[in-house]
Amino acid sequence: MTGLLVVVSGPSGAGKSTVLKTVMEKRSDMFFSVSATTRSPRPEEVEGKDYFFMGFEAFHKLRLEGRFLEWTQYAGHCYGTLYDPVMKRLNNGETVVLDIETNGATQVMERYPAAVSIFLTPPSEAEAERRLRSRGTESEETICNRLEVTRGCFRYIDRYQYIVINEIIEETAKTLEAILTAERARTGRNPGLFADFRKQRID
Repeated sequence: MTGLLVVVSGPSGAGKSTVLKTVMEKRSDMFFSVSATTRSPRPEEVEGKDYFFMGFEAFHKLRLEGRFLEWTQYAGHCYGTLYDPVMKRLNNGETVVLDIETNGATQVMERYPAAVSIFLTPPSEAEAERRLRSRGTESEETICNRLEVTRGCFRYIDRYQYIVINEIIEETAKTLEAILTAERARTGRNPGLFADFRKQRID
C-alpha cells in the first residue's frame, strides 16, 4: 500500500511543531520531510537532518528539472521539498509529513492530489498573538509582520481537506491521529485489499 503524504500548514502560533512531535512520538511510520535550502547552515544544523544545503545554481537546476514537489523564496533564500526522497518513503508505505506554508502546500496539492491536507490554527487571532509574544524571542516589528502573514494564511483555508483548531495539544494530537487512521482506511488507498475474494463467484 502506498503511504500517506500529509501536508500541514497554519499561521505562526498555531503550534504545528509541538502537535506533530506529539503525534510522531506515538507512530513509528511517520517521517518529517527534510527540505532543501540555499541559505547557509546554522552552527547546530546537520546536513540531511535539518536541511539539504545547496547553492542557488544547484537549487534552480533541480527546480527546472521538476525535482521539487514545491518550492518558495523567502528573505532572499530558496526552500523546497525534493520529490525523490518523499516518493521513496511513500512507496515503502510510510507516512511523510510536510510542515509548509500555504503557497507550498497549494503546489503539493496540485502535483500530488492524493495528499492529505490539514490546516492547523489557534482558536483565535488573539490567542495566536498571545503565543507569539509569550516566546519572548522576537521584536515587536517581527511579531507584527507574523500577524500580518497569519491573516493572509486564512485566505487559503477552503483549499484544505481538514481544519483543526489547536486549543489543547493532547486533544489536537488525537484529532490528527484520527484523521491519519481514517485516511489509511479509505477504500481508494487499498485497491488490492481482498481482491481475491471479490473475484470469487458467490453461489
